[in-house]
Amino acid sequence: MSAAELTPPEAARWAARAGLPLPAERHAAAAATANHIHAVVAVLRELDFGDTPPAPAYRAGEEQHDAAV
Repeated sequence: MSAAELTPPEAARWAARAGLPLPAERHAAAAATANHIHAVVAVLRELDFGDTPPAPAYRAGEEQHDAAV
């Protein structure tokens, strides 16, 4: 998928390729949802997680609690 926003006809075509044919009235909603997800993922890709340990390193109940907000 390119950086340009997905259009309703493209959303319908991609859904059909995935075996999920959409009724015509759902094309615009599917495109809007896909564009929103793409925007959120693009923001997440910009975050620097360099000092963040991988999820298996987290141990529930062992975190330090303090009053800092």
